[in-house]
Amino acid sequence: MVERRPALGILAHVIMIIGVLAVALPLYITFVASTHTAQEVVQSPMPMLPGSQLVENYTTALAGGGAGAGSHASVGRMMFVSLTMALLITFGKIAISLLSAFAIVYFRFRFRMLAFWAIFVTLMLPVEVRIGPTYKVVADLGMLNSFAGLTVPLIASATATFLFRQFFLTVPEELLEAARIDGAGPMRFFKDILVPLSATSIAALFVIQFIYGWNQYLWPLLITTDENMYPVVYGIKRMIAGGDSQNEWNLVMATAMLAMIPPALVVILMQKWFVKGLVDTEK
Repeated sequence: MVERRPALGILAHVIMIIGVLAVALPLYITFVASTHTAQEVVQSPMPMLPGSQLVENYTTALAGGGAGAGSHASVGRMMFVSLTMALLITFGKIAISLLSAFAIVYFRFRFRMLAFWAIFVTLMLPVEVRIGPTYKVVADLGMLNSFAGLTVPLIASATATFLFRQFFLTVPEELLEAARIDGAGPMRFFKDILVPLSATSIAALFVIQFIYGWNQYLWPLLITTDENMYPVVYGIKRMIAGGDSQNEWNLVMATAMLAMIPPALVVILMQKWFVKGLVDTEK
């Protein structure tokens, strides 16, 4: 029987409240700044209550505009680029990882484990390490300022391949034998049995990879020079140029708030599947 101690319960709640405040306070300040004029944001002290410019600031940010020294690209376009990039990276990683794990687990070919470890070793070579030669290849293929250039170098995932391999190894052999008796080929077994069984793992990886794709900054920094191809995270940086007086911080903060909405929605809507995919071991 668990002993309940009121003092420990109060302490746990105090720590939890402090943690929530530590996370929520910067978000609140960002939201407040996005509802004021640029002059009100840079004054000292900055107002701590929402202002009257909320609709105007968010409309201006989404449509593009303003008089600041930084980029005036449309935030609506930047969010479309980020959404497309995140979805392409996510679905590409999941599809390639599923197929590669399926091949490694269920096909008996020479150097099978060598192939697996070659994939696994790429964990030590993230895009930041190989960014020079990767940029050279993308540039030579004419993929600068394109969705292909933004996504293709980031699609392969050793982590997802490893996770799916470990999951496939736990699938009972009886399912494979039953599929063979029923005359199902390898791809039929993969499509009708393995993929449905992997649904929770796919959901968990979808959340992780979507946020990974949405938050990309370094790679777009190198290969995008056209404002129409700026992802929103990189676009926020491009909106900031010079000192405080030259930036429209109200529009920057409005853009930051808008940039948080899609990943937050993905986490909230898929929270149940995400947790289940991380802890569920039932087949």
